[in-house]
Amino acid sequence: MANTLFIISLILIWVMLLYHMFLMLGGYLHFTKYERVIPQWTRNLGELPKVSIMIPAHNEAVVIGNTLKAMVQLDYPKDKLEVIVISDNCSDNTSEIAGKFAAKYPFVKVVETEGEYKGKGKSSALNFGFKHSEGKYIAVYDADNTPEKGSIYHLVMGLENDPKAGAVVGKFRVVNAKKSLLTRFINIETITFQWMAQAGRWFWFKMATIPGTNFAIRRTIIEELGGWDEKALAEDTELTIRVYDLGYHIRFFPAAVTWEQEPEVWKVWWRQRTRWARGNQYVVLKYIGKFLTLKRRVIVFDLFYFFFTYFLFFFGVILSNIIFIVNLFYDLQLSVGIVAMVLWILAYALYVTEVFITLSIEKTEMTFVNFLIVLFMYFTYSQLWIILVVYSLYLEIKRVLFNQEIKWYKTERFDK
Repeated sequence: MANTLFIISLILIWVMLLYHMFLMLGGYLHFTKYERVIPQWTRNLGELPKVSIMIPAHNEAVVIGNTLKAMVQLDYPKDKLEVIVISDNCSDNTSEIAGKFAAKYPFVKVVETEGEYKGKGKSSALNFGFKHSEGKYIAVYDADNTPEKGSIYHLVMGLENDPKAGAVVGKFRVVNAKKSLLTRFINIETITFQWMAQAGRWFWFKMATIPGTNFAIRRTIIEELGGWDEKALAEDTELTIRVYDLGYHIRFFPAAVTWEQEPEVWKVWWRQRTRWARGNQYVVLKYIGKFLTLKRRVIVFDLFYFFFTYFLFFFGVILSNIIFIVNLFYDLQLSVGIVAMVLWILAYALYVTEVFITLSIEKTEMTFVNFLIVLFMYFTYSQLWIILVVYSLYLEIKRVLFNQEIKWYKTERFDK
């Protein structure tokens, strides 16, 4: 029995490792080719459409000034730009700081959530801000983001040249990557398992997931879908499923780059990542019973990926760890001991290889320090994710069983 369970756990782990290696390869190939379309897309552009940039903000006084400085420096016609700061139940001077920009720049405005929209979280704030927007395209940025000057232009370029794209998403980088060991971990995670995986999924399957920031979506789609799901902690993943079900795809276009702040202390990281994990688990549980009714079968593939990631893969890792630990104190008569050790060493080598293939595309990241961090990361940061996902699943099951209200946690910001 122990041998069978151990083999099953190894299969689950290796399926995920090989799939991610496949994505890394696709991501690398996409990186070498994505810029080729820019000259033709530029020639195809006529008069640029109006874009509404929505920035949900709850007590963001520490970062909102830098974010708005980046917004006013965007290379996009200012008469075609609308920057909406959605001040949501703020108790600091977020509104006052944003108001100074609004007084100076006509295309910047501040709206205060009210009534049923007030203090309910990001989705609710976005729905409120959408009511005050006018743009053909709606872009969303978190309040700690400083997009590069060409970001909005490139997002719009993708939508204007690809009528089947319901949304276009860019890549994001960590602005405080060298602040601490934690931010160095997150920086590597962001490049490897977020934007590079996005690139791989787009290259192989013409699929991508809407992130929480640095994306633009067609106004008509938001209107047709009725806005963001206010019960979803991962409102971006949930919105992705519905966009695909309308018959659109979501394009990944890394020419649009934003820089964002990441948690600098473990407590903030834990709460943010718990929200992410719970949000994705919510999406899986919400749609798992609707597989047969979804119009786009490609969505089933994406849902299965999330199900595998947040349920089967971590189950396999936990199971293998438990069997390994128990076998140290009690002989389970494992007949795959040597094979398991070889597979574990190969898995570790594959993990390191995946990460370094990804880091190689960012010239500033191939350093000796990052080499050491990657070797250390597997045994620390990656293993901590296992505990976090189990904890998140426990919270989500408890929420469903006891019909608990979802509480939105806003990531704490730090002064740059």
